[in-house]
Amino acid sequence: MRKRIAAVVTEYRKSSHADVILGNILEGYAPDRATRPELQLVALYTDQVPKNDLSRGLARKHGFTIYDTIAETLTLGTDKLAVEGVLSIGEHGDYPHNEKGQHLYPRRRFFEEITKVFEQSKRSVPVFSDKHLAPTWADARWMYDRARKLMVPFLAGSSVPTAWRRPNLVLKKGCELISALQIGYGGIEAYGFHALEGLQCMVERRKGGETGVKAVTFHGADSMWIVLDKHGWTAPLLEAAQKLIPAHDAEDIRNAVARAKESGLFEVEYRDGLRGFVLMANGWVKDGPGGNFVFATQIKGEAKPTACQFYLQDGAPFAHFAELTRAIDSLMRTGHAPYPVERTLLTTGILDAMMTSRFNKGQRVETMQLDMKYQPTEWGPATSAIPK
Repeated sequence: MRKRIAAVVTEYRKSSHADVILGNILEGYAPDRATRPELQLVALYTDQVPKNDLSRGLARKHGFTIYDTIAETLTLGTDKLAVEGVLSIGEHGDYPHNEKGQHLYPRRRFFEEITKVFEQSKRSVPVFSDKHLAPTWADARWMYDRARKLMVPFLAGSSVPTAWRRPNLVLKKGCELISALQIGYGGIEAYGFHALEGLQCMVERRKGGETGVKAVTFHGADSMWIVLDKHGWTAPLLEAAQKLIPAHDAEDIRNAVARAKESGLFEVEYRDGLRGFVLMANGWVKDGPGGNFVFATQIKGEAKPTACQFYLQDGAPFAHFAELTRAIDSLMRTGHAPYPVERTLLTTGILDAMMTSRFNKGQRVETMQLDMKYQPTEWGPATSAIPK
């Protein structure tokens, strides 16, 4: 029998994260809908209902119930937990930004209300929380600690680590990395998180596993190339990564990126000495097949850098979210996260500190709070056929 699950979402409209994740549960895995997860959506809470809402029509079509509160959604209107798993999708909708430009989605509030039901019912079930845990480190750490206290099987993060890779690069666990660089695009916070998850799902496989981050710095258009040029290893990595970008401006990347409003460079100083860069190459990258998230690294003992593109389906039905849904399905069925939530706790902390550095005009931010260790699992990228 399929696991009965509930979903708590900010809004449910076409191409929202609620749509591209829950659509795989309701209709079958994109793009062909030939197979489906072992999950049944039985209850839904929508924090906002836009004019183009889809949830009411889908409830009539598929037979799930929409409730007015999160507690009712998890209890199916009774006095105790009545579902076997919960999806919390706090992405999209009309929510404010703070002074640092962080989008204040109610992810902690969702998790707080979800776990309140667990505590009252004296029982926890698996929870998936979409994207970074929360806009701020304090809220993210609270969620992580709350999950551990209540023994909640917990998974979070981006669709990028589970997407296809071209070529299909899976770094050998325990490899020695000399350097790492990720190219990304889009909004500094919203898409910068995806770029950080792409970087992290690769570098966590290095010798010793993940040991944490000691400092981060955001570099704007006026300083990013000076910083990159200080490190001789960046040039061959950037060249290897650029070759895998499917669509880009004909102009030199330095000039194009320097003029873009939302470009920037994330510098991540890991505690074991590794240094990683994320270049948000807005102004140079263009929309193209597979998206523009590309990773490059130099492995000790190899003559040339190794690189891959994280392949994302361009346009509906956004089949890379089917690959993320497969990880969610595994969580709900087994009660064990297929890869560590600590990855997303770390990337959330990096992103929060990066937004602080950006707000403070490129000040280096020491991150004592990111002194964390974890080991990667073998849950890797998509292995199904890449959709056209």
